[in-house]
Amino acid sequence: MKAVITVVGKDVVGILAKVSAICAEKQVNVIEVTQSILQDMFCMIMIVDVSNCSTSFPEFADTLTEYGNENALAIHVMNEDIFNSMHRI
Repeated sequence: MKAVITVVGKDVVGILAKVSAICAEKQVNVIEVTQSILQDMFCMIMIVDVSNCSTSFPEFADTLTEYGNENALAIHVMNEDIFNSMHRI
């Protein structure tokens, strides 16, 4: 199963590294990443494979959301199928 992770917040050193590290800790494989800095805002979208995740999907999502809350970042984790359904016209 794939998932989409979005991260938005004030740009600081290490956001990509920390989110990737959390993925690695949970055995989640990062497939694709795109990121931009818009003025001083960091914006990132990751496609990840959660098939081998060492925790449940909700626990993985909660871990990232918690990291985001602690660091003034909006982090959302969504099943790819739900993401695609929400953005289909």
